[in-house]
Amino acid sequence: MHNITLIKGDGIGPEISDAVLKIIEASGVQINWDVQTAGADVIEIEGVPLPERVIDSVKKNKIALKSPVTTPIGKGFRSVNVQLRKELDLYANLRPCYNLPNVKTRYDGVDIVVVRENTEDLYAGIEHQVDEDTMESIKRITRSASERIAKFAFDYAVKNNRKFVTVVTKANICKLSDGLFLDSARNIAKNYNLPLKEILVDNCCMQLVQNPNQFDVLLLPNLYGDIVSDLCAGLIGGLGVAQGANIGNDYAVFEPVHGSAPDIAGQDKANPTAMLMSAIEMLNYIGEVEAGKKIKFALFDTLKSDIKTADLGGSVSCSKFTNEIISRL
Repeated sequence: MHNITLIKGDGIGPEISDAVLKIIEASGVQINWDVQTAGADVIEIEGVPLPERVIDSVKKNKIALKSPVTTPIGKGFRSVNVQLRKELDLYANLRPCYNLPNVKTRYDGVDIVVVRENTEDLYAGIEHQVDEDTMESIKRITRSASERIAKFAFDYAVKNNRKFVTVVTKANICKLSDGLFLDSARNIAKNYNLPLKEILVDNCCMQLVQNPNQFDVLLLPNLYGDIVSDLCAGLIGGLGVAQGANIGNDYAVFEPVHGSAPDIAGQDKANPTAMLMSAIEMLNYIGEVEAGKKIKFALFDTLKSDIKTADLGGSVSCSKFTNEIISRL
């Protein structure tokens, strides 16, 4: 029996959470779910989007599966995702991106892993107002955080039989901050028998849309990692099929990377694939590898049978899609 925190967000979050839980239960994995809520709806009751009880639950259980939480744009509360990463020191954002069967994309054979530093850079949120018409944001890069994420990328590459790591920066312009990140990656690479390639982030984006098959593991600071990981998701069918994980030394939170889609909430139209793929990664992480393989096979067989939700060009509901996966287990 595994004890795992389930963070139900808002919008379509509760729907896709329920769908994934049904599939995991049908696979035979024994999990005691500690269900927690977060997001805009919680503010009305508890005054904050991420109550301390949620953090305490993850610290107790060490592992969490999380559905999307709406983040206001330009105002309102700070991203729950960013708060979780900071509170739990989830320094590595892991985003494997590869083609799913019968999901139409521009490219075949895409298999890229994005490793994004998760705790600093512009996402540290160090901002201030100079005057009424001028704002400043501080880009903070440290050697300790840069070497830590570089080591994570190389360890992942070795463990998963990847061929090389490419570090992505803008060190020609941000010579000090990105220069430090690049230098840290070079230092860590000396400890591994894997090549380290280097590329500027703008060129990387161009190369990704021209020929994504030339890349393997991408190592990036926080902001570039956020942008490039969504670009890579677009190569495999969009955020609706993109998995994600935030991993630290003590805790790990697995979550889809798409938004909460409040416009279709409660209409049984949501696609649970991204959250299910994240849950499969979670099962692998806790040692339930066979169950993960079984669920992945059932998902892929469902897609091969042309049973898809509307966002993937199909017409089935979230509940129908879920039941089809369960029937193949």
